[in-house]
Amino acid sequence: MSGIDPILLLAALMVGSTPILLAAIGELVVEKSGVLNLGVEGMMITGAICGFAVAVETGSPTLGFLGAAAGGAALALLFGVLTQFLLSNQVATGLALTLFGLGLSALIGQAYIGVRPPPTPRVDLGPLTDLPVVGRVIFGHDFMVYVSLALVVAVWWILRRTRAGLILRAVGENHDAAHALGYRVVLVRLAAILFGGACAGLGGAYLSLIRVPQWTEGMTAGAGWIALAIVVFSGWRPFGVLVGAYLFGGVSVLQLNLQAAGVAVPVELLSMSPYLITILVLVVMSSRSRTALGAPASLGKAFHATT
Repeated sequence: MSGIDPILLLAALMVGSTPILLAAIGELVVEKSGVLNLGVEGMMITGAICGFAVAVETGSPTLGFLGAAAGGAALALLFGVLTQFLLSNQVATGLALTLFGLGLSALIGQAYIGVRPPPTPRVDLGPLTDLPVVGRVIFGHDFMVYVSLALVVAVWWILRRTRAGLILRAVGENHDAAHALGYRVVLVRLAAILFGGACAGLGGAYLSLIRVPQWTEGMTAGAGWIALAIVVFSGWRPFGVLVGAYLFGGVSVLQLNLQAAGVAVPVELLSMSPYLITILVLVVMSSRSRTALGAPASLGKAFHATT
């Protein structure tokens, strides 16, 4: 442990948690609308290759992230059409979406193996970056770190303080009642699905453009599944998602630092630790009823318009 700098560890925690945070906050909005999308992993890996390809071809990381959001949203649109218009099973469709995303990204990514993307500059916050401890931990990161934090605040505010958020929550709690009041349930859910897909795509692009600036097949390595677990862990609350993402991201960063420091623990055990903790959290949380956890009452239920 003597070889680990706690300040650098905390700074790395923010970077390491950002992909999971982006995917999880998007999935939170999706589930708040009453839709269960298990295709987060597929949308993340699609966003990773779309963002990487666009950034390499244009030389602009910003355009790369926009391309990643578009790629993730496109895959989410496919999920939305299948589940909201054709009424396919949400769980099966989400799993198929993940498999499709993994295969599609591997196909597209063949031309980008070994290629380096353009660097993403850090945000220059002037004297704030030079502050002791705080400056190195909080300031001086790339812009997507701050975008992810802004998204958490924005989602909280929209869900709790706006009419749009009220409608979204109403659809998620009781889609039949929302439909009776005149709200367009399918369109509301489709908008939430597209937002969730775009956020997952951004999370994937963060991995390929910043966290590990290269394209590697299957590089999300289960991050989408962890994001799904974090939504449950958070009790479907935006700031709970923030805490959960930083907790799980911190575990991942810590295990990498422990390996680098030569701690006498099997590498395989350290590598599996984030996923073991994810499973443990889900087991503990599942011992309580879904209503007690705060899940939307209509989560995972198909909507059939009667009129």
